Amino acid sequence: MPVPPTSHADDLELLRTAAVAAGIIATGFFRRDVKSWNKENASPVSEADILVDRYLAATLLQARPTYGWLSEETTDNPSRLNCERVFVVDPIDGTRGFLRGEDSWTVCLAVVENGVAVAGVVYAPMRDELYEAVRGGGARLNGQPIRRRRRPGSPPVIPAAGAVHQQLQDAGLNYTRGPYYPSLAYRLVQVATGTLDAVVSRRGSQDWDIAAATVILDECGIDIADVCCGFPRFNKRDVRHGALAALGDMSLKPLLHAALITVYGCPADEASAVSQTSTDERI
Repeated sequence: MPVPPTSHADDLELLRTAAVAAGIIATGFFRRDVKSWNKENASPVSEADILVDRYLAATLLQARPTYGWLSEETTDNPSRLNCERVFVVDPIDGTRGFLRGEDSWTVCLAVVENGVAVAGVVYAPMRDELYEAVRGGGARLNGQPIRRRRRPGSPPVIPAAGAVHQQLQDAGLNYTRGPYYPSLAYRLVQVATGTLDAVVSRRGSQDWDIAAATVILDECGIDIADVCCGFPRFNKRDVRHGALAALGDMSLKPLLHAALITVYGCPADEASAVSQTSTDERI
């Protein structure tokens, strides 16, 4: 008799346990003299990233040997494309902040099934914040359902890069320029809590940057989209995404999407998808 597939809830439990252990490992290097260097794309990596990645690969793949593997710090193996379920991992998201001694870095773990993130954990060890979600099962922060805080009558809080900020100013949007956290995943989940009203990012984020946060936002009813082609899909051959917007206030969508497309554009082969970003339909 075939073995039934592991439930998404069981996968989430595995991710949660692994994320906490990985956070303990990474914390042992935090605010210490850590070896670091730049990768080919000029982004930093440290010995802590590598050690955490090795721990996660050993732990997660031993528990789920049929799952594929996609991690920022592991050479890509195209065999993942043939797997129904894939671990998508960023051992330390926000390495620059980690190396500067800032405390909002995260461990980001997700399970992707047929292109959709179905379980995810974003863990900020130094802030003692563990965000988690399973598809269809809701999202939690430190074990409690995430409930978005509201600020009636207050301008929306939106962190934005300089060029996007200029577009929003030119459009006359009354908003507060929010705090910037080096971990994109951490910025995204702050839309779920209401700390931020929207988060935007330039083109070039990759699956491991956003997969875990995406399932958390989705379970909170927060719209997140690649402004060039809609709701993010994962475990494709090219794991890069277009400019992203996560919105706690849907009235901001037309203006923010337009600003991102103006500043960052869309790949030529996605031009036909741009027109679809004016709707709420997920692709």
